[in-house]
Amino acid sequence: MTRLCVNGETHDVVCEDRESLAGVLRERLGLTATRIGCQHGSCGACNLLLEGVPVRGCLVPAAMAEGQSVTTLEGLRDDTVMIRLRESFTAQHALQCGYCTAGMLIAARDLILRGRATSAAEVRAGLAGQLCRCTGYDGIVAAVLQAAGAIPAGYRSPG
Repeated sequence: MTRLCVNGETHDVVCEDRESLAGVLRERLGLTATRIGCQHGSCGACNLLLEGVPVRGCLVPAAMAEGQSVTTLEGLRDDTVMIRLRESFTAQHALQCGYCTAGMLIAARDLILRGRATSAAEVRAGLAGQLCRCTGYDGIVAAVLQAAGAIPAGYRSPG
């Protein structure tokens, strides 16, 4: 039995040692925003926050997350930065199929919070590990820059 604290709620789940955190979140807890793409940590679709730090959920064994705070996109529903990002992604037509979007939003939020979203080149470099097969990235970069400019000065993430 593994006890996970996900989005502020405690869950006791039975999982195999080899099961990824992303898989357990999707299959056992029904938190489907965390996607499983490549299963090798290359695409970023499985991004989530572990103790507030973005990680590839497909690379983290679920049992290793026991006792740590896990936050998925669902847990950031009311987060100010995430609200701005969702608005700007819509305004800039930054998504198409949506498969990469959750991981892209987690990565973009981290860039903004670290002050690493001040130019298109900086955003492109910061999102280099996020794969999107649909958009060509221009709308995504524009959306991140738009959201970064809309965040109130001095804002700090609650998580």
